[in-house]
Amino acid sequence: MENETKLSIYRAARTIKRKDNTLYNALRSIYEDSIFVGEISQLWPQLPLVANLRCGLWYNPKFHSTCYFKSTDGHTNNWSFNTSRLNFHIALLAGQKGGCIIVDSTRRGKRFPDSMSKTIPIWTCVLNRSIFNYLNTFSNADASLVKQDSNTGCNSHDWDCSLHLPLWVSETEKAAIEDRLEGWTKDLETSGADIAILASCLKKPLRPLWISQKTVIWINEVPDYDSWDFTPIILVSASSTSGVTQHRTTSEFSWNYIPGAGDDEESWARGLSPNLFWNHAYDLISTGPDVCNQKVADIVEKDRVYRARRGQDAPQITIKPSISESSPCLDPLLCSDLSNITISSSDEERGIFWLGSTNLALGSSQIAAECSSNVDCVLNCDQWPISVHHQEAEAYLHLPIVSSKMDRFSLFNNLSSAVNFAKSNLTKGRTLLICCHDGEDISVCVCLAILISLFNDEGLFLASFLCGLLG
Repeated sequence: MENETKLSIYRAARTIKRKDNTLYNALRSIYEDSIFVGEISQLWPQLPLVANLRCGLWYNPKFHSTCYFKSTDGHTNNWSFNTSRLNFHIALLAGQKGGCIIVDSTRRGKRFPDSMSKTIPIWTCVLNRSIFNYLNTFSNADASLVKQDSNTGCNSHDWDCSLHLPLWVSETEKAAIEDRLEGWTKDLETSGADIAILASCLKKPLRPLWISQKTVIWINEVPDYDSWDFTPIILVSASSTSGVTQHRTTSEFSWNYIPGAGDDEESWARGLSPNLFWNHAYDLISTGPDVCNQKVADIVEKDRVYRARRGQDAPQITIKPSISESSPCLDPLLCSDLSNITISSSDEERGIFWLGSTNLALGSSQIAAECSSNVDCVLNCDQWPISVHHQEAEAYLHLPIVSSKMDRFSLFNNLSSAVNFAKSNLTKGRTLLICCHDGEDISVCVCLAILISLFNDEGLFLASFLCGLLG
């Protein structure tokens, strides 16, 4: 009897949660929070607005750029500075524009996600320390340029190297993070990142500032960002932080506010993307909760048909998609200059995108199954095998790589096999199609690894290039 009672309470709680977390509630919550984001961006209209993927992308129709700072890198006792997510383009953008505004959100219970409370502050501090070390190295000839503080070893007058965390992070946690800063700085300096270009672009050190819906700002006393002695990284947490469910009512509809509604979009968005939402925001919000699901289904299907007619990837959308996660933004500064490689797609092989004359192509696993006769060999990075037309065993390799949310090392553990397979076939002059579920995630990462490993900066296959030199 007791177990039945517990089960009944659990089912009731789940039913209430599903009722609160409807599609309309999520979209209406995002729309309301976007008004706050817009107001903050107008306080400093010259500063570019940046979305922290993926949640932040929902909260404004127009972003200047995107970044990828993970909350897990800021979790207590799991602090990290990840050299695979350097976000150098954001530091360069802030240096060029005098600062930037980063938008993100979080679920109920926190004012800011850990990505803003700790991950980004760690990032700014490590970059500042690396820049200082670089400037220190090249200014030893002029002692007047560098006046080091005897305790910190940093330029206390001209360049701030200290760790700036929000007040709600404890001193104990701050001290533990500070103990790791030197190691993270060395990791950055040995990663091959171009500190010189960063030092030439940033005239003032980076420093985070925090703004939420509870922040009090006097409109007539908003400071000019140029007056600060640092380059501001303004961190805007879009959602309200009330600990209770907020039932809101307008003249037409009632709805429940969801803090951080843009998070985990696979569980609620039904195939709707931020771009599609903002293209139809007024209709979706004004038509109300009763027809919202059908309205979204119509919008998603029309977009799918539109893209399918143009030969673009247009998979059918299911109501409960499988767990997946977008791959991190690849920092362009860490990649070789392969700017002369062009991407093209022929009408005959729609959905197969060739990378110049590299003999490499990208596509979805569905396209690979349908068009495998158009290529010499296939590297399938999808979780599931596909049927191909090739008879030779060496012409097809299946590497069941899963998303980083399911296994963070899956991609890394399979890269060597992928590169070896590509090398073996490209050496024989064969064409290679690299595919994954949508042709836009894991396959792109694998293709990038192959390009960096087997091609020079001009996009020439290294084996052919060396043979040409020797011949």
